[in-house]
Amino acid sequence: MEKKTATVSKNANVEQKASPVGSVFASIVIPVALIASVLIYMFVLGAPSNFEGGDPNNHPLPGNYLGIVYKGGWVVPVLLGLNLMVLIFAIERALTIGKAKGTKSVAAFVRTISAKLNQRDVNGAIAACDAQKGSVANVVKAGLLKYKEMQNEPELLKAEKVASIQKEIEESTALELPMLEKNLVVISTIASISTLVGLIGTVLGMIKAFAALAQGGAPDAVGLANGISEALINTALGITGSAIAIVAYNYFTSKIDELTYSIDEAGFSIVSTFSSQHETPAARPQTV
Repeated sequence: MEKKTATVSKNANVEQKASPVGSVFASIVIPVALIASVLIYMFVLGAPSNFEGGDPNNHPLPGNYLGIVYKGGWVVPVLLGLNLMVLIFAIERALTIGKAKGTKSVAAFVRTISAKLNQRDVNGAIAACDAQKGSVANVVKAGLLKYKEMQNEPELLKAEKVASIQKEIEESTALELPMLEKNLVVISTIASISTLVGLIGTVLGMIKAFAALAQGGAPDAVGLANGISEALINTALGITGSAIAIVAYNYFTSKIDELTYSIDEAGFSIVSTFSSQHETPAARPQTV
């Protein structure tokens, strides 16, 4: 029995072979995003056309926000990289979770499975899983294959058959959920550190501002303005990145919870239908 269960789980969760791709994706995106942010900082924000006299050391042109952001200092490309990572990983999670839902509405799919089982059409329910595709369909199909196997298993008691079906659904769910949650840890980490990185830039800018005030004689107005500007720019970028990451993380977590609920609902339907449609076989004869 254990061998059969393992075989069904592997067949029903083929998409798990792609799980290492998520790690490779993250290891590529993070350095690429940082490099791209440095290039944007140097050649877009720091373009001479954004500053008075064509010199990035001078003040930005009036109303030129690219030059203003450039004055945030070296922390700016780090914050830009964090914001870019959030955007890329949010798009990747949206595509992955959308694919996990399948081709049609998950709620409609669960209703279809329940209707097929009530009609004792297990093959039709399996065909619906093949048409739906996605993580929810993978888990339900694994349970249905075990359901069909238990129908032709005369030696087991009803309770043992139900337990076997439940175990198959739980194992399939445990294989599918990590794929849905992959890379969310990156988004949650960025949500935590983006504000802190912005705070570092804020502190550095204030240090420059107070250094300009501490000079003997008249304070350095340009240095004071640049220091305050750097502090505020880094604060704004840090808070923006953190806010976007928090919203993205909570959104995708709620979507994963919805899929998990749908899987639980379909699994309960499979188990309850099997229990109601199959009688308990006669007790096994006891050997002396």
